[in-house]
Amino acid sequence: MLPRLEIVARHRPIDIVAAGQGPVAPEGLLPLLAPHGAVEAALPATGAARIAITGPDGTVLAAVWDGRRVALDVAGGRHRSRRHGRPAPGAERLALTLTGRHLAALTRAGGTWTVRARVDLARVLPRLDVRDPGWLAGLRHTVTGGGEVRAGAFGQLGLRDVRLVSEADGSPYSPEGEDCVLFTATSAGPGFFDTAHTSVWALHPDDSITHRGDLFFTRPDRPGVYGDHASHLLRDGDRWLVATSTWADFPAERRARGSARVAVTLAESTADLTRGRHVLAARELALPTVGPSVGVWDPHLVRPHGPDGPDDADGAGRGWLVGYVSARRFFDFHPVVAAGPTLDQLVVRGAATDRRATEGTTLHRDGARWCVLASDGRDNPPDVRGRFSVFDLAMDEIGTLDAPYPTNIPWPTVVPPAPDEPGSADGADGPDAGWRLITFNGSPSGGALVGYGTHGDVVVMRERRN
Repeated sequence: MLPRLEIVARHRPIDIVAAGQGPVAPEGLLPLLAPHGAVEAALPATGAARIAITGPDGTVLAAVWDGRRVALDVAGGRHRSRRHGRPAPGAERLALTLTGRHLAALTRAGGTWTVRARVDLARVLPRLDVRDPGWLAGLRHTVTGGGEVRAGAFGQLGLRDVRLVSEADGSPYSPEGEDCVLFTATSAGPGFFDTAHTSVWALHPDDSITHRGDLFFTRPDRPGVYGDHASHLLRDGDRWLVATSTWADFPAERRARGSARVAVTLAESTADLTRGRHVLAARELALPTVGPSVGVWDPHLVRPHGPDGPDDADGAGRGWLVGYVSARRFFDFHPVVAAGPTLDQLVVRGAATDRRATEGTTLHRDGARWCVLASDGRDNPPDVRGRFSVFDLAMDEIGTLDAPYPTNIPWPTVVPPAPDEPGSADGADGPDAGWRLITFNGSPSGGALVGYGTHGDVVVMRERRN
């Protein structure tokens, strides 16, 4: 079992235009790989300003500042919020974001971004397909009345669903020649799950984090590019595998089709997915469940010994272990572990069906045995809520982590000591020695208009040394 952990760092990287994209001209091309883009500009001391994104079909999506209020101009109509559309004096910048089907206008004052107007484009422009790669590639931006302009891919209002990038055997992946480990996260947009996407980050020895890239996906059953998230990126030989959860069209689009469902997909690539932006072709990964299920999510994949390795002492066996969540209904969900010789031949090893709000299922090697870490949310029964639980592979509980439990349902993402560190068992000294846990909380951002979904802070823990 892991040693006692304590919080040592918190991070909240908020970027409307993703980090690393510098100033641009007031007018120009805004080609996007996915419907996750943004334009921002300095507001004038007096007078109006306007930011517009124009599609190759002539569709114009605009954020307007009249000197007092902010509104969205879409399809000949003006959309404004009576309660939230007027910022306090001192607004510095105006931004327009496209995240999935959602358009939002934001202002920044004192370094804080706040959503002032938002609209679901499916309601006002039902024929517009924002996920069409051709439409995205032909976008242009135009800024009038504003100062310095930045434009490009959308960044994030918060990070959640933190998952270590790993080798297929479960060990952390470290880029060659770099002193860091990598993790994927859900980059929160200005709204619910369908405004988010998957991003890739580095965790450094001093517990700081930096953004490295973004991943987007195509689906096997419908056209377009999606910001699916709650992902696991792993290196398997000379290829990358990405398992992710199909949250990008939940709930509105799927419920409109009468099929509210979340699935897990699997993508494969030989490109370097740890840097830059990529669109990956994904197929559904069929995950078995115990009883009826309306959705599976939070995948974590491990191949303990490779395809031809010996059986483990704890029965992990050959082939793959997969941890995930299954929902009896939205939102009543529990952790599951499946195993099989290939990812297409999985059977259930165990399921903690007594839980109703437990997710972040994570496979973890504890010495010679494999165990399962999970996060018991506060909607569980009183005796199993607000903690990081530990299970064996049959999903019988065997303990809990001695660690602070942040708000929301934070995933227990464990970072073991580096191979050249003695580790806590050998009495390693120094601030950078020992085990770490990286997770998140439910702290929102972006203001009251966006509602749930903009969380959270990244929370870094280290083993306590006294």
